[in-house]
Amino acid sequence: MTSTGGGSSFPVPSETAIPNVFPVTDPMDPPPVGAAVVPDFEAAWAVAYQKAEALLANFTLHEKINITTGVGWENGLCVGNIGAIGDFPGLCLEDSPLGVRDADFITGFPAGINSATTWNRELMRRRGLFMGREHVGKGVNIALGPMMNLGRNAAGGRNWEGFGADPFLSGETAYETVLGLQNAGVQACAKHFINNEQEHYRTLESSNVDDRTQHELYAHPFLKAVMAGVSSVMCSYNLINGTYACENDKMMNDILKREFGFQGFVMSDWGATESTISVVTGLDMTMAGDITLGSHTTFFGQNLTAYVENGTVPESRIDDMATRIVAAWYYLHQDAPGFPKTNFNAFLPGDLATNFHVDVQDEHYKLVREMGAASTVLLKNVKGALPLTGRERNLFMAGSDAGPADIGPNKYADQGGQTGILAMGWGSGTANFTYLISPYEAIQHRARRHRTSISWTFDDFDLDRAGNMAIGQSVSLVFINSDSGEDYIVVDGNEGDRKNLTAWHGGDDLVLAVAAQNNNTIVVIHSVGPLILEPWIEHPNVTAVLWAGLPGTEAGNSLVDVLYGEWNPSGRLPYTIAKNASDYPTMIIEGDIAGETPGQAGGGDVVLNITYSEKLEIDYRWFDAKNITPRFEFGFGLSYTTFEYSNLNIAKILQSDSEQTSDEARWDAGNATRIEEGSSTALWLHRPAYNVTFDVKNTGDVYGGDIPQVYVHHPASAGEPPSVLKGFTNVEVMPGETKLGGGDPMETLTKLS
Repeated sequence: MTSTGGGSSFPVPSETAIPNVFPVTDPMDPPPVGAAVVPDFEAAWAVAYQKAEALLANFTLHEKINITTGVGWENGLCVGNIGAIGDFPGLCLEDSPLGVRDADFITGFPAGINSATTWNRELMRRRGLFMGREHVGKGVNIALGPMMNLGRNAAGGRNWEGFGADPFLSGETAYETVLGLQNAGVQACAKHFINNEQEHYRTLESSNVDDRTQHELYAHPFLKAVMAGVSSVMCSYNLINGTYACENDKMMNDILKREFGFQGFVMSDWGATESTISVVTGLDMTMAGDITLGSHTTFFGQNLTAYVENGTVPESRIDDMATRIVAAWYYLHQDAPGFPKTNFNAFLPGDLATNFHVDVQDEHYKLVREMGAASTVLLKNVKGALPLTGRERNLFMAGSDAGPADIGPNKYADQGGQTGILAMGWGSGTANFTYLISPYEAIQHRARRHRTSISWTFDDFDLDRAGNMAIGQSVSLVFINSDSGEDYIVVDGNEGDRKNLTAWHGGDDLVLAVAAQNNNTIVVIHSVGPLILEPWIEHPNVTAVLWAGLPGTEAGNSLVDVLYGEWNPSGRLPYTIAKNASDYPTMIIEGDIAGETPGQAGGGDVVLNITYSEKLEIDYRWFDAKNITPRFEFGFGLSYTTFEYSNLNIAKILQSDSEQTSDEARWDAGNATRIEEGSSTALWLHRPAYNVTFDVKNTGDVYGGDIPQVYVHHPASAGEPPSVLKGFTNVEVMPGETKLGGGDPMETLTKLS
């Protein structure tokens, strides 16, 4: 039994394990990608809880509270630290969702948005696994990721850290990422719970969301993370329906811990703890420990001790908090003697006494290169522009995004500035590049094989020179980008969120200048999210467009693989690209409807109220519902070959067991389900209910992969958007060959469909 914030008890969700359906699972031995199972982590949690309770049995109240309280900003080796107590060695918490932040000899993996853009579960899982291994190799206990806020706003600053604008795609990517990370032995942290959908005034903004929208959209990726056995969840800076996320009883206690049956612990975002009483509403750990970073004060620590001693908070709640934290440590077997000690210093990288420069890169660059190619989306391809044949006599590159940064890839702290190739956004969700391959370097290397003559300009604004240099070239490649990040860094007036959806550095004008002089202009885009491409997308001399996103340290090599046909494009958009910014249902809100600026006013905080009035209709759902034609739709992507679908079949799956049959009968009869612990993660809701199969034939001339996608169209009475994604898979087919698409858990519909 575990206790709620108020001291009463939460029963641990209990369901009967079913071999080959709901198998007993250890987080370090997850089911393989594509297994038609729902993993059961109950036994692993039970063992971890027993060990935690035994360890804590003789801890004093002060010691137990210390386990819940970070040591403070810059008071440890990692961005977050729990101090050692007795036989408990403490914890190292470290960003980021794409690599080990503030460390050397690590890999800068493709951003989360690129993981989703692959629509490939095996690559998602492997990315999580390799990131997890690097965190463990550096002595990190808790990797602060994945990030799974939805892209409600196309200009949202941290959208690129997450997995796109659809809850199903985001949930599936989160699920595979968590399984991969924890397979490696590091604790994953699902963040930011919840509705952290813009950076402007993120600590003074109330996201006002109805219950249905919350469940069907924004909470769904977190539910999938819990089903993947995630050990920790980070609550966000913002308010939800008028109450701060990190003291929100409804979200932390009722939905996360009760309804989802979450058995791990909830930590605050850094400085997001709002009060000592937040422990009653579900907060288990305060990070970095101080009230504001570096303040040397805390809402926990001695203040929490006083709340227990005066009876405001029951000691049973402190037991629950400490047990959850220590149990997560045991759950990932981090008590093993061989688990590495922290061997880097996030704040003093030059300190030889604490930074041992351990190289954890292994051969992970191979995955980065593969995933970078797999997440590149071919948006346009006419006149046989791509793939390049190698017979091009000369090739011209234009744009700063084609080249390396002027003084190396880590010129700006936390990537908070931009010169050269854009391969990740900025903020705490970044990592230092050990190296970064630009398109200029990779294309030059490939061109030597074909004896192609290469020229370039990295000047974005000398349009006459760029246009003149493009004259007579066999092909001209124009590189443009758009950056964003976290609000504590402002880049070119962009306070985390983007000011607009246009290309940076005058990119649209550069494309037009080159296209005016060259009839084979190919545009390559590295962007954190959607851009408005209308100024040039239909220009007759723009023959191809590649959307490369944020591909990580092997960016140039990944691009070359696609340009020259070593990889047939299979990436698909994880969001909608509109014709006009006004076509999207929402925008970044910078002031409330009364015209007041959030902040201190009249002796109190003015809260920016943002009502999610679009409800279920974000991104493509909005475009469908309002009959708005996008430039490129969610899930879109071309290939160098063509595919034909046939023989669609949908069959109901008959269950061989009688587990929870009464719940299923209530559902089928249209009645309400029971309100109990783990009710939303119950097996009967998530095991396959319908099997969808079809044939996929490659009708073109080259080998290629496609991403079949299944959308459910509910009756109007359901009140759902016109079309809702509920399944996808990837299939690779030789020319003239036919393969079965679906027929596995990647193309099955559950009760929740």
